[in-house]
Amino acid sequence: MASGKGSKGPNDLEFDMDVNDQQRGEGTRGSSCDSEEHRNKPTYCVTDVPPWYLCMFLAIQHYLTSFGAMTSIPLILSEGLCLQHDSLTQSQLLNTTFFASGLITLLQVTFGVRLPILQGGTFALLTPSMAMLSMPEWRCPAWTQNASLVNTSSPLFIEVWQTRIRTLQGSIMAASLLQILVGFSGLIGFLMRFVGPLTIAPTVSLIGLSLYDSVGAKVGSHWGISAMTTVLIILFSQYLRRIPVPVPAYSRAKRLHTSKLYIFQIMPILLGIALSWFVCYLLTITDVLPSDPAQYGHLARTDVKGDVLSRAPWFTLPYPGQWGMPAVSLAGVFGMMAGIVCSMAESVGDYHACARLSGAPPPPKHAISRGVGVEGLGSLLAGAFGTGNGTTSFSENVAALGITKVGSRAVILASGVFMVLMGMLGKIGAVFTTIPTPVMGGMFLIMFGVITAAGVSNLQSTDMNSSRNIFVFGFSMFSALVIPNFIMKNPDLLQTGVKEVDQVLRILLTTNMFVGGVLGFFLDNTIPGTKRERGLLAWVKMDPEDSIYAAGTEEVYDLPFGITSRLSSRSWVRYVPFCPWKEGPGSRDGSEDQDAPRGRRGSEETLRSTGVTDELAL
Repeated sequence: MASGKGSKGPNDLEFDMDVNDQQRGEGTRGSSCDSEEHRNKPTYCVTDVPPWYLCMFLAIQHYLTSFGAMTSIPLILSEGLCLQHDSLTQSQLLNTTFFASGLITLLQVTFGVRLPILQGGTFALLTPSMAMLSMPEWRCPAWTQNASLVNTSSPLFIEVWQTRIRTLQGSIMAASLLQILVGFSGLIGFLMRFVGPLTIAPTVSLIGLSLYDSVGAKVGSHWGISAMTTVLIILFSQYLRRIPVPVPAYSRAKRLHTSKLYIFQIMPILLGIALSWFVCYLLTITDVLPSDPAQYGHLARTDVKGDVLSRAPWFTLPYPGQWGMPAVSLAGVFGMMAGIVCSMAESVGDYHACARLSGAPPPPKHAISRGVGVEGLGSLLAGAFGTGNGTTSFSENVAALGITKVGSRAVILASGVFMVLMGMLGKIGAVFTTIPTPVMGGMFLIMFGVITAAGVSNLQSTDMNSSRNIFVFGFSMFSALVIPNFIMKNPDLLQTGVKEVDQVLRILLTTNMFVGGVLGFFLDNTIPGTKRERGLLAWVKMDPEDSIYAAGTEEVYDLPFGITSRLSSRSWVRYVPFCPWKEGPGSRDGSEDQDAPRGRRGSEETLRSTGVTDELAL
């Protein structure tokens, strides 16, 4: 691995906006990966630092890649918080999400798993959050659904939504302690032995399927605009993604010239939303769309939330407890724990995928434990800041590493700083809240459809000719749709005589992914079946064609600022699951022979949690 400075300088590398073509043309000059001739190898590995302009461009690209998930989670959550008609508070939630995600990204890359992996909100916690907010005691009052009756500055309205978000905050913070414990104690490797594709597939698929009702309401506000948005995103992400767009560029060698930018591959969601948004603007200023709120299509107008831009401050600084003192709901905590377990399984798979794409060796046990533990700390911070959500690794940004061939963690650090800055610009969050409702509905059709398919894709490593596997997956999926639907329609039938127990059961049994995940986990681990049949063998095998590791050393996962060197002389460090340990100056974890099996065991135990996605890269 390179020492961290990288030998490519601004004068040596032409700034070609088409990152793929530029890096293929430049070859592997100055990169620490130049010993390996492979078409998939990264041009910049984990510890390499690209030129500053390339670093900034890729940092912004990672931010844009995560744009869909970053904005959709708080906007969907605002419905359960009774904030449909309070665009200013929605913008504050967006700013808080950007700010907290940036901080957590910096924490993860610096002290966590130390891979170039972006952190952000998780749909795994959105589902139990919406289940909790749909309970009778948390259901929004009828008057909050009528824009003419809502006074966003009234103490009554403020108390209505702040009570709900404070309860969400406390529940997420309490549930995050489970992830902190599992991560820093090293239990994650043990737990992953029992989690296979037949557990992951229904759990993740149901994250997307469970939100169909909310998405349908947004799409139905104007089917034409929603369909246009969907078609544009499909067109850009699937049909035009390999078509370059010529743009002006400058380099010392060629001076001012045109270069190629694969803009449709980099930002299909943003382009689709922007064009649909512009069409809505034209239809608004020409009064084609109705101005009467009671008429169909009114929500497609761009002036529905027009005053939020003038009311939002230019600068804002999110801080812990900004909505008040968090409260804890026992039922909410159990619901969030279900989401936390799913999020942990996703992240472990993302770590291995990220290491493979960034030219790093498979992450050892201590790095995975530290990464999961830091994600738990991230959820704790996100809850404290009041995002209404937790944090997880963004799989779509891991996929972006394979596109750009740049696996430098310096890029992700820059992206984290960029997100923090965006979170401090109040007008940025306000702009996103003015996106017309049917435009967001069109984006959600794509996003949640991809999430559903991503869950099903985990079954490719199992034997789907097996009647056992077909039964486990089919029964888990269908039961997870039937049971929550029945409980929602008949909430009074679930009564044990203890109010707290009723609340816990109601939230868990109305959370589709919990029902499907538990059934899949139980059946997969109790019905007889071989490891090959269950797909476990395929998960632990390392495909030689995908092995693009730049070096066999695990020093890339060492703690920063010389912490590992200072701890190497302490014998007790070997007993700390999340700390790397060196027996001597030239030996890592004992002798070299001892380290290799240890690394393989850690890899095999944790690789079983496949690269599940919150949202696939489009």
